[in-house]
Amino acid sequence: MAKKKNVARQVIHLECTESRNIEDVPGVSRYTTMKNKKNTPGRIELKKYNKFLRRHTIHREVK
Repeated sequence: MAKKKNVARQVIHLECTESRNIEDVPGVSRYTTMKNKKNTPGRIELKKYNKFLRRHTIHREVK
């Protein structure tokens, strides 16, 4: 029999908070990752590289 899949771990999308406010940027930086909903029920923020701004910025979880 196959193992039961862990339902607490889900795929989430991270979007840059700074590039949303700037109009001259050609695109929006987005990343995909996984998180455990039981351990971190709130939205997470991670520092990731934004290739449009060419620097590390804060990326926040979006719905």
